[in-house]
Amino acid sequence: VADGMKPKFPHGITVVNKPGAGGAVGVTDLIQAKPDGYSILLTPQSSLVIAPQMNPKLAYKTPDEYDPVINVVAYYPLLAVTADAPWKSIQDFVADAKANPGKMRVGTPGEGTASHLNLEEFIFRTGTKMIPVPYAGWAQSSPALLGNHIEAVVAQPGEVKPLVDGKRIRVLAVFQEKRHPAFPDTPTAKEAGWDVANGVWYLLVVPKGTPASIVKQIHDAAKAVVDDPAFAKTMTARGVDVDYRAGEPLRADLWREYKLNTEILKRIGLIKP
Repeated sequence: VADGMKPKFPHGITVVNKPGAGGAVGVTDLIQAKPDGYSILLTPQSSLVIAPQMNPKLAYKTPDEYDPVINVVAYYPLLAVTADAPWKSIQDFVADAKANPGKMRVGTPGEGTASHLNLEEFIFRTGTKMIPVPYAGWAQSSPALLGNHIEAVVAQPGEVKPLVDGKRIRVLAVFQEKRHPAFPDTPTAKEAGWDVANGVWYLLVVPKGTPASIVKQIHDAAKAVVDDPAFAKTMTARGVDVDYRAGEPLRADLWREYKLNTEILKRIGLIKP
């Protein structure tokens, strides 16, 4: 995204990676920066709507403390099992989970991640008792699945596709509003009867109070990248969707996610009621 935006800015763009605390370090620096257009953050929405709820000591709390500019991409997790697993459909999997509470161990990319909370919402909606098993990402959860240490895994489309192509795992459901183009024969959870469709989206935000003219310049530069067919092709190859949203409607989406995650986090005991 930054590379595509650079031609629109005469002085260029310098990318500074700020990992730590699930993205909260970058958000904290951003909200404390001057609203002059020289500080822009590309971040997953989880660092904006999950991290501040799990860590009340952070310097920011809600989506009203920064200005969202544009959402550029998103990916939606899916639930996968090994190719030789007995469940041929998501309905089979849920039926077994209902008949055998606590049997289904499902790997996640970590406690409190967007994918983990998506799984928790699925567990709630299906009325089952599955056991989320946190791992430090796909590098750990995939061997656990293939080694039959867990029954299923929640992961990104781009992560699972090589193993699906190699006929080592099967995808039972995708957690998004529409079927994923990489898995056209796999139903959405919503199609199967459970309205769970929460993904991970990446957006640009700026400090609160950044002048509208500057916000528009940043938006337009990023929108040109989003509209580039070459960018879409690259993202599709990675299992990621181009997902354009902007301005106040984007802030409304952040608030919707914030409130949904509040409910889930309270329900599973990660924050106090």
